[in-house]
Amino acid sequence: MKVIGYTTGVYDLFHIGHLNLLKRAKLECDYLIVGVTTDELSEFRKGKRPIIPFTERMEIVEHIEFVDEVVPQTNMDKFEAWNNWKFDKMFVGNDWQGTEKWNELERQFAEVGVEIVYFPYTTHTSSTKLREILEKL
Repeated sequence: MKVIGYTTGVYDLFHIGHLNLLKRAKLECDYLIVGVTTDELSEFRKGKRPIIPFTERMEIVEHIEFVDEVVPQTNMDKFEAWNNWKFDKMFVGNDWQGTEKWNELERQFAEVGVEIVYFPYTTHTSSTKLREILEKL
């Protein structure tokens, strides 16, 4: 059986943490679908637009050899994503593990046979840290 994996991110100021998450995700599945957050959703959720425009972030992720398909993430509804792509595993940074929201998502997804897989968050590099450095220049 072909295992389909799914993960999402803004992927602004693409860095090694992004690459490592996608690489590890591909080791856990046969086909990896990556949702790239739109500029509008990012601005709504974080109060700021990404530095790299959406179409360019999509193109960057599309050219990563272990990503099989790239799709826009236009909202935070993970079940809508599952209805669209019927993935078997969803990959998330472990900074979300144990939160009320993700505990509930784990319960809901278990009912449809989806496993949530948490990967270590890259603490030494993040788009937020890179943005802060750029804003100081």
